Amino acid sequence: MLIPDRMGVMILGEASLFPQAMMPLFIFEPRYRAMLADSLESHRMFCMAMQRMDAVRESPARIATLGLVRASVQNPNGTSNLVLQGLIRVRLGKIVQTRPYRKHLITPVKESRDRSPGIESLLQRCLELVEVRLRQDQPVPLDLIRQLAAGGQRNPKTRVEDCIQALAAIREPGRFADLIAALLLPNPVGRQVILQTVDPEERLQQLMVFLMAELDQADAGGADTGEGDE
Repeated sequence: MLIPDRMGVMILGEASLFPQAMMPLFIFEPRYRAMLADSLESHRMFCMAMQRMDAVRESPARIATLGLVRASVQNPNGTSNLVLQGLIRVRLGKIVQTRPYRKHLITPVKESRDRSPGIESLLQRCLELVEVRLRQDQPVPLDLIRQLAAGGQRNPKTRVEDCIQALAAIREPGRFADLIAALLLPNPVGRQVILQTVDPEERLQQLMVFLMAELDQADAGGADTGEGDE
């Protein structure tokens, strides 16, 4: 697929699109209507970026995701419902257009797919943490996790073991981290940290920290629901 050197950018406050993930969007702002119309008439792509937490004015994080419009339905009032599929991480460069919508120069981010001994150890530890998370008394999309990890048909009887087996078979450590972050990290800041961490080994280290924090928080919440001393 030919990647243009500049692209329209949508900025959202608490949303991160990961490569290979799907995101439903409701387009209603005039600038993004114009961006979508131009996209549909050409390459069907635009970038999704999270708003920088340290910025007062609208300013995108420098690592964003290039997405492909898989489906788009325009409503009678001019708004649109669409499904955007993440393709690759991109680095946003100089802004080259501000009206009618924001456009930046973009550079694809190259990722290593190597599996060093350090990465193997991190993958195993993350798998252990994921299994603990999936066995907690909290709703988790077991069948969705299995499908995204390994593909295949829906199976309402998917077990935790099925998910772990499918996740363990993922050969690309970066994709593994992205999938877990997208599905199991509720904090948008945590998801963005994973997205903007380019090195797969460092990304797994960050993921492990966030998973441990999620488990600690769940344990603390369970303790708070216990009965007090008599």
